[in-house]
Amino acid sequence: MFKKATWLHLRIPFSYFLLPIFLFAISLSPNLNESGLLWLFVILHLFVYPASNAFNSYFDKDEGSIGGLKNPPKVDKNVFFIAQAFDTIGLFLALYFFQRNWTLAAMLLVYVLVSRAYSHPSVRLKKYPLLSWLIAGFFQGAWVVWLVYIGLNDFSFTSIFKPHILIPGFLASAILWGSYPMTQVYQHEEDSKRGDITLSIKLGVLGTFHFTAICFAIASASYVWYFASYHELKYGLHFLLALSPVLLFFGWWYLQVRKSATAADFKNTMRLNFISATCLGGFFLYFFLNSSGILNVAGAY
Repeated sequence: MFKKATWLHLRIPFSYFLLPIFLFAISLSPNLNESGLLWLFVILHLFVYPASNAFNSYFDKDEGSIGGLKNPPKVDKNVFFIAQAFDTIGLFLALYFFQRNWTLAAMLLVYVLVSRAYSHPSVRLKKYPLLSWLIAGFFQGAWVVWLVYIGLNDFSFTSIFKPHILIPGFLASAILWGSYPMTQVYQHEEDSKRGDITLSIKLGVLGTFHFTAICFAIASASYVWYFASYHELKYGLHFLLALSPVLLFFGWWYLQVRKSATAADFKNTMRLNFISATCLGGFFLYFFLNSSGILNVAGAY
């Protein structure tokens, strides 16, 4: 039986921060199978993402705060074993509930292997600032969007190269490429001890804020263009409206950090993550319900 400390390193609530990607992905699907939606959510958010967190915890052995845990307990071999178990269960569920969808299983396996390469000392992608930034944003964003699309519809891998699927994938990554360095901004000392020179360390504390602001501006403009080109402009305007609480908090936090770099701490980072995930998740849920016609059907009864 695993100890409480072992379970804590799964950081299951932290999966909430990736929920907007899933909601965006399901809004692209022409087939809305309730069972498929449920099981893809469970596989990703309750097994694969937590397994990645535990695997990362085991090899990082952080003593300071990490994403989702202010005071992480010491890791032992059980953390490694639970990561293995959760990845295995996630892959088994994909094979069982999405029978013959080998493309989905293969994409899920690739995600697991890349997440391990991110932390494992034999590869340790995390120590390469630009490469880890690109890979983390790509696989947690675009790859997951395409994985969910293929899983729900049982399409071939080549289906993701259609512009109306390819572009949203990269838009999902664009948001993560902007936010990724912010998740590292309070860990400079801890990462430096291990020799992981992250992108946030390279940019510096204020540089990380400036970089994120530029990335979010580009990503926001790209989302507006996408919604205007492939759906309706109103969705682009609603997207900007949904982001306004994020921008307000980000601006307030930036001013605090200009006064004192100590404000770039765990507490404010988690606040930004929560506000961003809630606002984006709310928007993508609204977009999913509207674009799929579910609200129209519900309104008819």
